[in-house]
Amino acid sequence: MGHPLSLWALLLLCCSAPCRSDFMVLGGPRGAPECPALLQENLQKNLQQLRAGGVSHFRVTVSRDALHSPPERSCLQSLLSAVSRAGLQPVVLMDLSWLSDLGAVLVPGSRPGSQMLLQASWASLDSVFEDLGALAHTWVFLLDGKSPSDRELFTRVQQSFRRSFPEAGHRVSLGLKPDLSSVTSDLSHLPMDFLSLRVSVTCDLQGAHGPTASDMKEVSGDVPVLVYMYESTGCSEEHAKAVRHVTANLKSELNLVGFDAALGLNTEESGRDSPGLSFSPALKNLNASEVPSKSKVVWEKFSPWSEFQSRMYHYATFPKDFLWGVTSSAYQIEGGWEADGKGASIWDTFTHQTPSPIPENASGDVACASYSGVQQDLDLIKALGVKSYRFSISWPRLFPNGTTAEPVNPKGLDYYNALIDGLVSLGVAPVVTLYHWDLPQALQDEGGWENHDIIQLFNQYAEFCFKTFGDRVKFWITFNDPFTVAWKGYGSGEMPPNRKADPGTAPYHVGRILLKAHATVYHTYQTYRPTQNGLVSIALNGDWYEPLDVNVPRELEAADRAMQFRLGWFAHPIFKNGDYPEAMKFQVGAKSDLQRLKESRLPALTDDEKALIRGTADVFCLNHHTTMMASFSTQQLTPHSYQYDWDVAEQELTHFPQTGLKGSRAVSWGLRRALNWVKLEYGDPEVYVTDNAVSLTRAFSTDDFDRVFFMKGYIDEALKAQSLDGVRLRGYLGAPLMDGFEWLQGYTVGSGLIHVDFTNAARPRSLRYSSFYYQDLVKNNGFPPGEDETLKHGHFGDDMMWSTATASFQIEGGWRSDGKGLSIWDTFSHTPGKVKNGDNGDVACDSYNRMDEDLRLLQEVGVKYYRFSVAWARVLPDGTTAHVNEAGVAYYARLIRELVQAGIQPQVTLYHWDLPQALQDVGGWENVTIVDRFKDYSELLFTRLGPQVKRWITFNEPWIVATLGYGYGNFAPGVNADPGRIPYVVGHNMLKAHAESWHLYNDKYRSSQQGSISITLNSDWAEPRNPHKPEDVEAASRYLQFFLGWFAHPIFVGDYPPIMKSVIEERSLAAGLSESRLPEFTAAEVQRINGTHDYFGLNHYTSVLAFPIDYGNDLNYDADRGTGVVSDWTWLGSGSSWLRITPFGIRRLLKFIKENYGNPQIIITENGVSESGTVDLNDTVRQYYYTQYINQVLKARLLDGADVRGYTAWSLMDNFEWAEGYNERFGLVFVNRSDPTLPRTPKASVQTYNRIIRCNGFPEPGHECLTPPPVTTAATVQPPPVTVAPPPGLSFLGMQLSAEEAEVGLNTTFALLVVTCGAALLAGVGFYVFRRRRNKNGAV
Repeated sequence: MGHPLSLWALLLLCCSAPCRSDFMVLGGPRGAPECPALLQENLQKNLQQLRAGGVSHFRVTVSRDALHSPPERSCLQSLLSAVSRAGLQPVVLMDLSWLSDLGAVLVPGSRPGSQMLLQASWASLDSVFEDLGALAHTWVFLLDGKSPSDRELFTRVQQSFRRSFPEAGHRVSLGLKPDLSSVTSDLSHLPMDFLSLRVSVTCDLQGAHGPTASDMKEVSGDVPVLVYMYESTGCSEEHAKAVRHVTANLKSELNLVGFDAALGLNTEESGRDSPGLSFSPALKNLNASEVPSKSKVVWEKFSPWSEFQSRMYHYATFPKDFLWGVTSSAYQIEGGWEADGKGASIWDTFTHQTPSPIPENASGDVACASYSGVQQDLDLIKALGVKSYRFSISWPRLFPNGTTAEPVNPKGLDYYNALIDGLVSLGVAPVVTLYHWDLPQALQDEGGWENHDIIQLFNQYAEFCFKTFGDRVKFWITFNDPFTVAWKGYGSGEMPPNRKADPGTAPYHVGRILLKAHATVYHTYQTYRPTQNGLVSIALNGDWYEPLDVNVPRELEAADRAMQFRLGWFAHPIFKNGDYPEAMKFQVGAKSDLQRLKESRLPALTDDEKALIRGTADVFCLNHHTTMMASFSTQQLTPHSYQYDWDVAEQELTHFPQTGLKGSRAVSWGLRRALNWVKLEYGDPEVYVTDNAVSLTRAFSTDDFDRVFFMKGYIDEALKAQSLDGVRLRGYLGAPLMDGFEWLQGYTVGSGLIHVDFTNAARPRSLRYSSFYYQDLVKNNGFPPGEDETLKHGHFGDDMMWSTATASFQIEGGWRSDGKGLSIWDTFSHTPGKVKNGDNGDVACDSYNRMDEDLRLLQEVGVKYYRFSVAWARVLPDGTTAHVNEAGVAYYARLIRELVQAGIQPQVTLYHWDLPQALQDVGGWENVTIVDRFKDYSELLFTRLGPQVKRWITFNEPWIVATLGYGYGNFAPGVNADPGRIPYVVGHNMLKAHAESWHLYNDKYRSSQQGSISITLNSDWAEPRNPHKPEDVEAASRYLQFFLGWFAHPIFVGDYPPIMKSVIEERSLAAGLSESRLPEFTAAEVQRINGTHDYFGLNHYTSVLAFPIDYGNDLNYDADRGTGVVSDWTWLGSGSSWLRITPFGIRRLLKFIKENYGNPQIIITENGVSESGTVDLNDTVRQYYYTQYINQVLKARLLDGADVRGYTAWSLMDNFEWAEGYNERFGLVFVNRSDPTLPRTPKASVQTYNRIIRCNGFPEPGHECLTPPPVTTAATVQPPPVTVAPPPGLSFLGMQLSAEEAEVGLNTTFALLVVTCGAALLAGVGFYVFRRRRNKNGAV
């Protein structure tokens, strides 16, 4: 068996050898497997893997059986053909030792039988040559090579082969079967094209032992050598350096034509396959970009998208060979700034200035101490499970003065060899950046990147790296972000070497040199490509620019110009036509003319330079971090500056999350657009994301949830580009391995998956939350859809109650009509500054006067239930039964009656926040007497409305009343005087009032009215912000107990949740109070409240991520709960800041209710989503929301066993949304408030909800219920029959008439109107005829 080190050891043999196009990297089975076993169905896949791993020739062993077995020979023909089709060249190994044993060369005394057998064997051998020779041009005949007879036998075989194939394209070799040590004579005189040798290395405690160069030279002489077989014994990863030393001795004296790559098809073959790295070696010769470029279609496609379209999450996986990796750079992590002979870099010089330009006087002197901690870093890489590691080589660590004319620093060489060997042993592909900004200071002293001589110095340094590390490195990056080098290093001077004297010319000059240096190195690698089979590219800055207004041509051109100046500066010459972008050339040229310069400050590239640069990248490496808004701006002419040449103003997208770097926002969809731009602009290259770091402040330590949000968003956008847009994205290497020296920010921010404690000299590393997330991401190869993301087909029970809802104050209006009293929301909304835009509910949707219209809307939606609330102050103006407003009672009686007659069952809420102001004037819900007032109010409604109402709700969301109304004061009645006590008193009284109302109905009305009564509680679902952190898990539980449990626990279990009682009591006593701020129920009260439910009414909209937070000595509800919440950045937003679209939450909450509150019947009494801003009747967000949330409800019922009996969509129509006024719209129906008549228009979501109701769930595709019913034209629509109970009398034309009298009067008036109109029409016709005749006579 071979050894994992074999590939890397033997590849080293080629580093300094002449690498011709016919050089052989040999792979294939080591033994002599039977041909049919090789012709397996996955042969082509295996061959392709070998080719991707650098193999050029495939080893095929021809056994003696081929001489006598036509089927074996036929099989070999098929195998050789398959090898050729896979792009590999066959190399035939034929063991002739059996022929030698027969005495193939006739000697005196040979027996006649032997002679006949030999003659037959020779004939068979000639036949094999004829059958297979045309399919394989390289033949190795294996013999011991020890005796003269073997050499004579080879000569004769060679002659026989040449007779069949005299052409020069066929090559013949003698292959020595035994180890080289057993052959002592020179074989170079034999008639062969090259000598094939077998090399063995043995390892023990003393090191590795193998043939020396003199051993090889003694046998081969000057004949070229193929190492056709490599073997190792007793070698492990610890011997890597020793093995490399042995094999390095073989290269100096040998003329190699190839070597064994130690890769095979059989499962016992050892060695690690490098992760697949494919690339397009011949890039297209593309035309120059137009102005604006044709790639503007990226903006034309994506920029008009809504936020919902842009942020919609995509669940899928990347291709199986997708390259996952992590990244770093030398100066940021290595440290050891002057250790073991390392030279100074420009960053060493920069950070050692006095005063220091870096916060906290930080430098990279120690950094992460990776120079002395290779194994520690390797362990972390192994733990992450990635397939690649991108790092950079410190030029001054290898060559202290930057020139290869001096000896390489051996300690630096050992460091990088150890790192690369360690990566290879893990099966991790090294991705090596040659230059990541740390130029040797010695070279900067000579002008740095302004000195044209640096091109050859960089090339020499790169070639050394190719020779030394290229056996193991298959992915090279010449420069990281040359934009930063050219502009920030030599223009603005922000970064070393801090050159800022000539920002209008120097950056362009430096950019030109960088391009030529890159191209020169690329062409140098072409010498090594045939043997190393690696790829070379350059990592370019691809931050995205979004136009201010895509519909304004000059704004779109500004964004295009920004992309060309930033990315196109280097990408256009390399990936298109060898020259700068036309927009850039024109813009700088025009500016230079305006500045009265004789020529453009952007130096023109010569034809030779264009030819040198064009096509010098095998793949596109993109660094992307943020998105900016670009707008047209006429920039200043002086001083001359690259910065002003753009004529673009950059703006932050301030509504996106801020990262730890000023000016950098997390705008994930920018990556998708940038990748699409690369595809369209640069000829659809294969792309790797090589840097996508996000820096966060040091406070995040290991709990870097924001980084998780960042990665979730950005990597999903990369997935969209790959799977939806066809971008040939091959890998993501953008996540930094660990915190490091973050350039100008020093150590004030961190960007790594691994936290490094820079306050500790040992630089200990700790796994962050993001490292676990990324590990799972790599393992799953993306975002495979799970149960939460998969639509469940199925139906709800036949008893499912489909409903929609409103609330009195939000829709009715008529605030002073027909004797209605004032409510706390009347007072609150008429108080300046309490409601956005000064909105109020005086008119609202005017539903008090538009009952018939609302009924028709309900029928169009298709619901069979309608939840609405009674305005307490409309029926009891002062809140007491001392005065009943009969007009108000009649309004609700009529509404209920007409609902029932229309086939819609009413669900009546007794209290939806609009307390009579008269009751608030005596303390409102703080005053315990309100319990009796609410009971009286309840009895009035049970008595007057109850016979036709089968579903009652006592309170809507008491949590809102207690916290927002009496704690924070941002809802009516606006009380915030004692937020640590009053909310709990209010909640206490509401629970008692609910219980009294429930018992009243249960004891007095249930038997006759046969209805049900309960309470509606609202709750978000809470997930731990960091699921790996116990404190966050506890915080999520505490959040639910303080939110839902506050009211659910007393009603469904008994008394307040234990955690709530203990925490509030402990904090109260700690504050010096004598008792808990949470009132205590008596045993009798606990018993009376417990069980006061017929179902669980649930309002749910969104979910949160919870974490613990210490409010210190504050005494309020939030401080007691001790929980903060955030939203995942990737969650879809809505028109409300608090509402993120999280469908999974409703299922989990329903399951929580089932498991914690006795599996009650559940009616979802509110669920919906808001919009704000521009009105769109095609309310895509709401359609998505209802589909996803209701499907999760279906899963809760069918899969989790939650007893869900009803669902209510909030809301029927856009309405007054409390403190937000009319700014947020939740309705299925649009209410046009710009029209005084307040017309209603159904939105597209009406049809979505109607279809779900019609199908009672989500049937399989093709079900008949999915076909919408026939649409009747507007001219034939008949309003539903509605029977209206007549009031006592009507006012008609100022007279009080009975209904019958009014009807007669109306009919009479209508008849007179018809007669009058008819007479007028006849008169008009007659006058028209008369005039026409008169005109005619006059003309004659």
